[in-house]
Amino acid sequence: MSEVLKNMQDTVVKYARVLSRILKVDVEIVDDRLNRIAGTGSFENRVNTDMSDEGYVYRTVLQTGEKKIIRNPGMHEICMRCPKRYHCEETFEISTPIKIGDEVIGVIGFVCFDQQQKNHILEDLDTYLEFLDQISDLISSKALEEIEKEKTLNAFNEKINTVSGSAENFGLDKILGESEKIKSLKEKVKKIARSSSTVLITGESGTGKELLARAIHMESYRADGPFVAINCAAIPETLLESELLGYTRGAFTGADVRGKMGKIELAHKGTLFFDEIGDMPLYLQSKLLRVLEQKEVTRLGSNKPVPVDVRFIAATNKDLERMIRERAFREDLYYRLNVIPLEVPPLRERKEDIEQLTRFFIEKYCRLFNKKVILIDDRLWEYMKMYDWPGNVRELENTVEYMVNMLGSDGIITMRLMPRKFMEDAGRAKDDIDSLEEMEARLIKRALNIYGRNVTAKKQVAKKLGIGMATLYRKLKKYGFD
Repeated sequence: MSEVLKNMQDTVVKYARVLSRILKVDVEIVDDRLNRIAGTGSFENRVNTDMSDEGYVYRTVLQTGEKKIIRNPGMHEICMRCPKRYHCEETFEISTPIKIGDEVIGVIGFVCFDQQQKNHILEDLDTYLEFLDQISDLISSKALEEIEKEKTLNAFNEKINTVSGSAENFGLDKILGESEKIKSLKEKVKKIARSSSTVLITGESGTGKELLARAIHMESYRADGPFVAINCAAIPETLLESELLGYTRGAFTGADVRGKMGKIELAHKGTLFFDEIGDMPLYLQSKLLRVLEQKEVTRLGSNKPVPVDVRFIAATNKDLERMIRERAFREDLYYRLNVIPLEVPPLRERKEDIEQLTRFFIEKYCRLFNKKVILIDDRLWEYMKMYDWPGNVRELENTVEYMVNMLGSDGIITMRLMPRKFMEDAGRAKDDIDSLEEMEARLIKRALNIYGRNVTAKKQVAKKLGIGMATLYRKLKKYGFD
């Protein structure tokens, strides 16, 4: 609580001046570090100075939490250590603690410098002591309000950070790789980061689209603002609208009685990231378009629009242009989002980055699991670069995590630590020529990874491969994908 009186210094100064005018004495208020926060009269020009070398009475009050009345300054036992005690100018002093609960956060001091002031106080000492206690309580109450306000603000900033993850810096340095495709991508980010235009990031699952969105945010002038992410595929459709727009008190059955701020409002002065934008329902796409165009949001249950200053970044692993043709995505929203298109390359197209990424993940999981790697078998790199990595960087990280878990006390990473399935797939990739069946199986597997495995996704897979559903199901069973 050391900073609380300093944080409300203007208020403390006002109380000190009121006390001085009423009591006709000099007043000073110090915090628990013996810094003078307020002062009147002879103390006014010494505000914000350290009193450690002279505040012996105040130090005693801070330690004991009890009021001290010094009738003969310089002669009192507390004054014996003070170097000014033989030529003390004070004639009378009262020091009262300022408390929050049992904790002393400061001291109010009344100081008289002549006999007339002293007599004035002594004539009605009890009344002045009571008045002093009341002022002390008032300052305590204001200090408590300041603390609660700070707690609320900290809690809010922590909601923001939990929702957005913005507490950690995810700049361009977090995007690892020296391949030409990654270098080119980073250069594009540097060019567009400080713009306010919307960005559409495309790329396969596991390529790091959110990491790129965070890098854009951190490179922009909005870096000090919140980064709020919302996954359109992870939130039930019935809840997505209220999560995005927020709602007022009593907007619908089951709503929080206090209402709730939506993700768009939370991202004010920052960046809002829509992950899996292709999964946003059509009716909500129209409302998002309105927000993008009008720069304002209206909570559910309200007719009052709230202005918002937000940069929008969206990401998807789906073919939005195909979805537009199938009337599953709004064309006008697509063009509003696709102002600046960025594509994250799959790992198989930047295999020269595999070693750097692998070493990074090895260090990460060795720290996490308290393990140490002494040696990495050179053959490991050969197999890792032969593999196609359909799950991209996410699959690579999971593979490394598995290897570090399996790492023995010798600290050597060899091929025997690799997951069996990886070895089988990498071994097949090592052959110069694959059979047609192997190529077909890999193609179907890749399509499933891109589109998914539910009924609707399988229809898309069959259409993309140019085969019927019955043929697809027969091949899924044949290759063990059912």
